[in-house]
Amino acid sequence: MVDAVVSSAIESLGNFLIQKAKLRLSLREEVQWLRNELLFMQSFLKDAEEKQVGDHRVQQWVFDINSVANDAVAILETYSFEAGKRDDDGFASRLKACTCICKKEAKFYNVSEEIQSLKQRVMDISRRRETYGIRNIDHIAGEGPSNRPNNRSAMVTTLRRTTSYVDDQDQIFVGFQDVVERLLAELLKAEPHRSAISIYGMGGLGKTTLARNLYNSPNIVSRFSTRGWICVSQEYNTMDLLKNIIKSIKGCDTEILDLLEKMTDVTDLERHLRNLLKEKKYLVVVDDVWHKEAWESLKRAFPDSKNGSRVIITTRKEDVAERADNKGFVHKLRYLKQEESWDLFCKKLLDVQVMVPTMERLAKDMVDKCGGLPLAVVVLSGLLSHKRGIEQWQKVKDHLWQNIKDDSVEISYILSLSYNDLPTKLKQCFLYFGIFPEDSTINADNITRLWLAEGFIPNGEERMEDVAESFLNELIRRSLVQVAHTLWEKVIHCRIHDLLRNLAIKKALEVNFFDIYDPTKHSISPLCLRHVIHGQAQRYLALDLSNLKLRSVMFFDKSNIINFRNGFQHIHVLCLENHLVVPDAIGSLYHLKLLRLRGIRVLPSSIGNLKNLQILDVQNDQINPCQLPPETANLVNLRHLLAPYSEPLQHINKLTSLQVLREIRCDQWRDVKPVDLVNLRELNMIGIKKSYSLNNISSLKSLSTLQLGCELPRESFPALEFLSSCQKLQKLFLIGRIEKLPPFPNSITMMILSASNLMEDPMSILGMLPNLRDLVLRNGAYSGKEITCSDNNFSQLEFLRLEGLLNLERWHLAASAMPLIRGLGIHKCPKLNEIPERMKEMLKGSDFL
Repeated sequence: MVDAVVSSAIESLGNFLIQKAKLRLSLREEVQWLRNELLFMQSFLKDAEEKQVGDHRVQQWVFDINSVANDAVAILETYSFEAGKRDDDGFASRLKACTCICKKEAKFYNVSEEIQSLKQRVMDISRRRETYGIRNIDHIAGEGPSNRPNNRSAMVTTLRRTTSYVDDQDQIFVGFQDVVERLLAELLKAEPHRSAISIYGMGGLGKTTLARNLYNSPNIVSRFSTRGWICVSQEYNTMDLLKNIIKSIKGCDTEILDLLEKMTDVTDLERHLRNLLKEKKYLVVVDDVWHKEAWESLKRAFPDSKNGSRVIITTRKEDVAERADNKGFVHKLRYLKQEESWDLFCKKLLDVQVMVPTMERLAKDMVDKCGGLPLAVVVLSGLLSHKRGIEQWQKVKDHLWQNIKDDSVEISYILSLSYNDLPTKLKQCFLYFGIFPEDSTINADNITRLWLAEGFIPNGEERMEDVAESFLNELIRRSLVQVAHTLWEKVIHCRIHDLLRNLAIKKALEVNFFDIYDPTKHSISPLCLRHVIHGQAQRYLALDLSNLKLRSVMFFDKSNIINFRNGFQHIHVLCLENHLVVPDAIGSLYHLKLLRLRGIRVLPSSIGNLKNLQILDVQNDQINPCQLPPETANLVNLRHLLAPYSEPLQHINKLTSLQVLREIRCDQWRDVKPVDLVNLRELNMIGIKKSYSLNNISSLKSLSTLQLGCELPRESFPALEFLSSCQKLQKLFLIGRIEKLPPFPNSITMMILSASNLMEDPMSILGMLPNLRDLVLRNGAYSGKEITCSDNNFSQLEFLRLEGLLNLERWHLAASAMPLIRGLGIHKCPKLNEIPERMKEMLKGSDFL
């Protein structure tokens, strides 16, 4: 992991030397020397990181390199910013500066002095390296990650080698079909009383995967009208759990959120949930229960209406499972059998055909030592998928055999081995998952934006957002991250197993990557660059942070106000959850690249000072949008503007770096000159009325994703003929009435039509699109009784979803239509009693309702 920090520092020092071409010679030489020394030290890091486990002196040596690298970046970023301020101040400031030479020289001297101090630290580190016998093993054959390229460009190319579509890992469910059938029988049996089914077993056995398989079973979906899911975890709050159950059942619309916000008493929440579930046949999954008190605090809210309602509880602890329900059913999840483990391994291996007989024998030996633990098998498969040839597989086996205990390998070692095999950049990206609360469902865009702001994503020929997405997909392919939800062949939400999260936290602490504030000890590491606050934010803010050079501060806790003190002056990332007031002092955080806010109504004008800001993410509901100041248009480096704002933002066309613009209202778009937004690739516009014109969207020459939503469900779109001019458009999402389908560009690959109320069968037009691969018609997109897919239509279509087409009765499908179809979903189409014969195979295992 230190390798990643040092690599980033070397890159930053190199960029500094390029950008500051007119740098004073003496300072340039100092920076160059520092960069060369870090390059030299980097070649010794692999040996040091392997030795540090058993030698605290080496551990300190690694830590010292990490500190020097971080301090070097912080010093030069401050210098760059101060120099940039002077360059931007214009003639008056330069004239004034001529009278303040002494002050400038003092600043220059301070930077030189700090670098001299770093030089001394580096020389001390170098001497201790020789004392501790740390050697250069960077080029020893066979060591290190099998696919670690020698340069950044090659590394990015390697990670981008596979397709973007990632299958949901939960669909790969091996070895428990008998368990599924047994538990389904318990859930569906005639017993009218509400009962609990408890599933217990050690971490990594697949309890959550099993519960999710049951939860999504067609038999369950059709029998239980109401379903909900919550994760409890080790640290829990009963009020939050009750609110999360309600949101899981009723959704997260504004009305529900406002209602829950007003409820400040557990009794009120219990009563509301009981009334919500009363007289309904429900199934609720209570996942990852660690303490029996957690279930005790919830079960009063689950009424017994004697209609066969059920609760599924998953836990690692036998006593929690046994005491959940005196009349309930308890199932201890078993380990996989030998043949089941091998089947799972092969399903997860990226390319089974590369296994020659010798490799297969090696793999079977290693799989057997996983002891039937599914998580161990899956991670091992992900590791071996990125090793090429017999020799590399043999080396993995040799490493495993060194750590065998009781004839099996500890799961922690397999996870560590897979982590150590990651390329440098991916190690940083993986560790970031440890920042999120346990059992979180993580928005994929949120975490890739964090990587961008942190500088983990190399800036090269490819768009950085695309590279970040490929990094996430690589972690998924290595089975270190799980997919929770996909849309349009893109991962929308993901999650990480508790054991892997624990690994990320452990590794992060070893190199001071981040620390999570512990309110019980009222402490957090002053050496870590990133502080994470999951609870009691006000107590954290009472700490003395004045002498820190923090890189990121992330609050997952609600707090009314935050004070920006000296410790925050260097941060690149700031995330605030439900902070009602943002002080004007936020404009002093000049290094900020990402600002994420929740629950903010008004942003101060000082935000216009944040010239380095790349991502502004403000999440409010549509009823209470935020108010962006006019100075927002000064954020010339902004790449992502994600904010439902109330007043039109003047001069938005000045934001020429903008790539993603979401939640903009149509009446704010009318005065925009989109021809200046040359880099805009994604546009999400709401509040559209028929009286508006959208024709200027055709000026967005880089647009690839477009989502448009009408003001009201019955509001119609204006003419959409402009779409035919969007020649790079690939993904289109239209929500609202469409009086007549327009001509679409041939570039479209994915389309969602919702509430369109089309009277004519759309399939004749949509079926002619030559590149359409994914089509969703939902929520009254079509009001007719039948659809017809003619010969040779939908030549590239792979996925089709029909949902909420209440009048649809018949579907005619020609023999040559949809030749490539491989996924079909039909939901809430009550009158469609028959589907084409060859489509029935697609629906096996799906919920055809």
